[in-house]
Amino acid sequence: MNKFAKRLKEVRKECGMKRVDLANRLNVSVRLISYWENGERECSFDTLLELAEIFSVSTDYLLGRAEY
Repeated sequence: MNKFAKRLKEVRKECGMKRVDLANRLNVSVRLISYWENGERECSFDTLLELAEIFSVSTDYLLGRAEY
């Protein structure tokens, strides 16, 4: 599993958010969230920025380039 997939799943769970909640917030399908979390697809740059904002983490953290 790539670092983005692992970290996305971790921060989502730490925030107590279900895939459906995140999907609704981003206006995407639950299946797409699943693809991201399983490393089957990558999100767009704009979505990466949105995810970082939602979870109050840096994009570098989500991408596995930083430890905080």
